[in-house]
Amino acid sequence: MTLQIMVPDLPESVSDATVGTWHKKIGDSIKAGELLVDLETDKVVLEVPAPQDGVISQQFFETGSTVQGHQLLAELEPLPASGEETSAKPVVAEVGASDILTPSVRRILAEEEVDPAHLHGSGRGGRITRQDVVQHIQSQSNQPMPVPVEIANVEAVDVSSNGREEKRVPMTRLRKRIAERLLEAKNTTAMLTTFNEVNMQPIMQIRSKYQEQFEKRHGIKLGFMSFYVKAVSEALKRYPEVNASIDGNDVLYHNYFDISIAVSTERGLVTPVLRNCDDLSLAEIEKGIKSLADKARDGKLSVADLTGGTFTITNGGVFGSLMSTPIINPPQSAILGMHKIQDRPMAVDGQVVILPMMYLALSYDHRIIDGRESVGFLVYVKSLLEDPTRLLLDI
Repeated sequence: MTLQIMVPDLPESVSDATVGTWHKKIGDSIKAGELLVDLETDKVVLEVPAPQDGVISQQFFETGSTVQGHQLLAELEPLPASGEETSAKPVVAEVGASDILTPSVRRILAEEEVDPAHLHGSGRGGRITRQDVVQHIQSQSNQPMPVPVEIANVEAVDVSSNGREEKRVPMTRLRKRIAERLLEAKNTTAMLTTFNEVNMQPIMQIRSKYQEQFEKRHGIKLGFMSFYVKAVSEALKRYPEVNASIDGNDVLYHNYFDISIAVSTERGLVTPVLRNCDDLSLAEIEKGIKSLADKARDGKLSVADLTGGTFTITNGGVFGSLMSTPIINPPQSAILGMHKIQDRPMAVDGQVVILPMMYLALSYDHRIIDGRESVGFLVYVKSLLEDPTRLLLDI
């Protein structure tokens, strides 16, 4: 009996999805739980697995097609019971632990048309890593390549006789949504940015002195982000306007501190939310950020992970940015940008001293936050970072 595979229930506020990568073709065998297709929404990637063993008999949408909840995606012919004759295509050999592929690995496998059954995984438990795929492609580069199969919605055009090419690739749903939100923030808010700088030497000394003990006690390294999040949480308590948002003609003040952390992924920038930050220790903050970053890069974030933040922190310093003007993440009213820590000559008590300095940038919606609140907030964050013991003493 033919089994129908439907589009699953879409998350709340998501009306449709885009068919991403088909991991099986018509005629391929598939095992129960094995990934059939990725569906991209403007928030998360939904993975559709096979409900049972079988052979793919029909696929009703091509890559790039738009689908809605409960639409028919594919049909599966179940494998016959043991001992029954069948004319179906034989089941491919199991790949084992390498069946568990991250979205980035599946994407490059699909783009380069590499069969994972031909790869030997070097990751934990024999899993295939991105480096395994790259090495396999490089090893095959001297061999005759098959004629590539045309990929839907991707077009390469030779625009001159000297071999230069342009490739037209449609924007992903996430990239489209990012573009929409950035334009929305620029066009609908009275956005200003104020700057300050902070001496990071006290925090760097704490990390240097206690890093080994901290990692041994908590099983995670002590980074800078936990200090940033803790300082921001305390500053938001004293400047509630910065933690508020505009709802129609009302100002909505939040008495909780759920901070969005900007994470760069292959699909684009996402801002998963670390909740109740004021109640978390430095170790809990570090673990929470690592968990969210791992989920983001593996495409495992849920809609709940991405919604409800009241303030955002973005750290362009990890990419070398010395200064920037971050854009507000609607419906929030402010975002704090951290930057590269760089040694600079500073005047201290009449003497020139080389100190590790970092610029802070607070972008805010002037409709709800005045200059007094924005500057006061930034100065308070600066004071906490330059004297971290105030975080412990709550002063």
